[in-house]
Amino acid sequence: MRADLTDITLVVDRSGSMESIREDAEGGVNTLIAEQAKQPGECLITLVQFDQEYEFVHRGIKASECPAYKLKPRAMTALLDAVGRAINETGERLAALPESQRPGLVVFVISTDGQENASHEFTREQVKRMIAHQQNAYKWQFTFLAANAEAFAEAGGMGIAADHAAQFAPGKALHANLATARKVVRMRKQNADGLVVENLFTAEERKSME
Repeated sequence: MRADLTDITLVVDRSGSMESIREDAEGGVNTLIAEQAKQPGECLITLVQFDQEYEFVHRGIKASECPAYKLKPRAMTALLDAVGRAINETGERLAALPESQRPGLVVFVISTDGQENASHEFTREQVKRMIAHQQNAYKWQFTFLAANAEAFAEAGGMGIAADHAAQFAPGKALHANLATARKVVRMRKQNADGLVVENLFTAEERKSME
């Protein structure tokens, strides 16, 4: 396992309701990736976007090599299906690596502006069990970013602790992603230094999202 390697999976909502925050959310995703590219150590990015369909944008490529993300909102919100598939696909990709080449830190960042309304492949309880397994068995770190209280409630329903989730105000998607980027930078340093990884926003970071 490589303490200097971080694997980040971004699960990004592109449903039609994201249109009102499209530019802000798009800039946020690009900022998060750019911030990771600046840091010591290697960082691989997988970015999947979803509405009621699911699509890879980047798949395990270096943060420094990611082209700019363009968000094109449409359709409905199959959040559970997107998270479930992303967990399975990231797990399969990492399991195929030799132990010596696996990342020391695995991070998931899920961002949405709405409630689940279109999944048919995974249930909330299934996803909750999957997240618990990856957290407990492999120390994966999950962050959930929500644009409103209804979306924020989805985090708890999937078993993501409130400390690891954040609700951001309209027009503050960029701030939420920047705060997440800074949090991930701290986590990467903690992992590289052999310390306990603390998946927590600071009070100042939470304030910046309000």
